[in-house]
Amino acid sequence: MNKLKTTQNVFAALLTGAISTIASSAIAQEVLKWGHVYESATPYHQAALMAATDFEAATNGRYKIEVFPASQLGKEVALNEGLSLGTVDIIYTGVAFMGQSYPPIAISDFPFTMRDFDHWAAYSESDLFSELAQAYTGITGNHVVNLTYYGARHVTANKPILTPADMVDLKIRTPNAPAYQMFPEITGANPTPMAFSEVYLALQQGVVDAQENPLPTIQFKKFYEVQSNINLTGHITNSLVTIVGPGTVGKLGAEDLKALDAALIDAGKWASAEIVKSENELAAWFTEQGVTVNVVDRGPFIDAVSPALSSADMPWAPVIFERLQSIK
Repeated sequence: MNKLKTTQNVFAALLTGAISTIASSAIAQEVLKWGHVYESATPYHQAALMAATDFEAATNGRYKIEVFPASQLGKEVALNEGLSLGTVDIIYTGVAFMGQSYPPIAISDFPFTMRDFDHWAAYSESDLFSELAQAYTGITGNHVVNLTYYGARHVTANKPILTPADMVDLKIRTPNAPAYQMFPEITGANPTPMAFSEVYLALQQGVVDAQENPLPTIQFKKFYEVQSNINLTGHITNSLVTIVGPGTVGKLGAEDLKALDAALIDAGKWASAEIVKSENELAAWFTEQGVTVNVVDRGPFIDAVSPALSSADMPWAPVIFERLQSIK
């Protein structure tokens, strides 16, 4: 009888310990929210999921990242506000939106400040970008992790856009930031700010005549269904920035933040490579869909924009522009 009682006590103790371990494990796991505006089929979302898996493994399950694509946690402005409020922990955003807090960091989103992908890649790992990111962090508290390549932006319309004159009076959707509005303004078009999620319907209904985005985005968002011409203007070499909110940085501590950074950087490199691969393949794919893809002489567009880039009206000191152009 005593032996049976002892066995029962041992079993009860083991069961209690197991339940306690499971409960404390569940309680200990911290869930971080990552919000962005891009579709779940995009490399950006897939990269976020990869980073979430890697970070959970690196922290032995103490942290889990839930990723919310396609504006589920709000559009671009709301996500940036949520980062400050602590309602979202990680976001993708554009440098143009970061420029609302620290204008010089928007420089790479202005037309023709970047020559091509190689220039962009060198800039993303440069001292210049690091300095601009640190200055932005000093103002906002937000932790800048890395740049992910978003692609070269091209104008789509229901007509060829081959020269600056073809842009005149074109009502073109742009994001709501000066960097994106500069190119159409200089070439005589009418930039029309509009939320990303509203663009397809606006094109379909003729609310706007045109839009501009990289080839992978034109495919993801199916803009080619409602635009007959893709014009390879390559006027902006675009980036996404992965940012962690200040409250989350404080909560993580140095070691866990280092692990998160590593996961995010690796995922960003993978997504960037996927976008480059898509850009190299998509012109032929769009042609197969019956869309006219126009090769554009960028020279006249560059000539139209260049004087403004070195003017006193730009939101950066001339030395910053000079340093960017000197990066090889």
